[in-house]
Amino acid sequence: MGYWGYFVVGRGERPLAELDALAGATDGMVRRTSAPGGWQVWEYPSSDGDVGNMNALARETGAPALFGYVMNSECVVLEAAAPESGTWTTCLARAAMAGYLGAGREGLTLEDYFLEPRDAAEHAVRWAAEAGHEVNADALVDVLTSDPDPVAENLFFRFLDRLGVVPL
Repeated sequence: MGYWGYFVVGRGERPLAELDALAGATDGMVRRTSAPGGWQVWEYPSSDGDVGNMNALARETGAPALFGYVMNSECVVLEAAAPESGTWTTCLARAAMAGYLGAGREGLTLEDYFLEPRDAAEHAVRWAAEAGHEVNADALVDVLTSDPDPVAENLFFRFLDRLGVVPL
């Protein structure tokens, strides 16, 4: 069985796990890594429950925030928020995600749930710009259309690298 859980990405002087926006998950959160500019990546292993609110995290820190919910190491739901550029949601490992969602049933497609890769990349470019990074949309599309190699967590960290937040 693969990994189920959240990765929480944000920027702040205090540890993210101490912030009100993540109060419901602080007992199980572990700092995974830090990067220049105050960026932090925290992990919250859980197959159920809620890690917190990324919109509240972006407001509380005054900086962009991103959640990645990994499903059995096969795919990742990406939710992002920033104080100025707003929120957006997409996924990594789209074919696996379609299987989890049963996409196609009842007339719904994967795109009914998540932004398409090109649209998601455009939102991500604005998110990164608000974080002070200039990024290449095509490099983001490359990750957004890739299959897990061999696990979806690798795609997530490659996406963070392409955003300029946490280098590989």
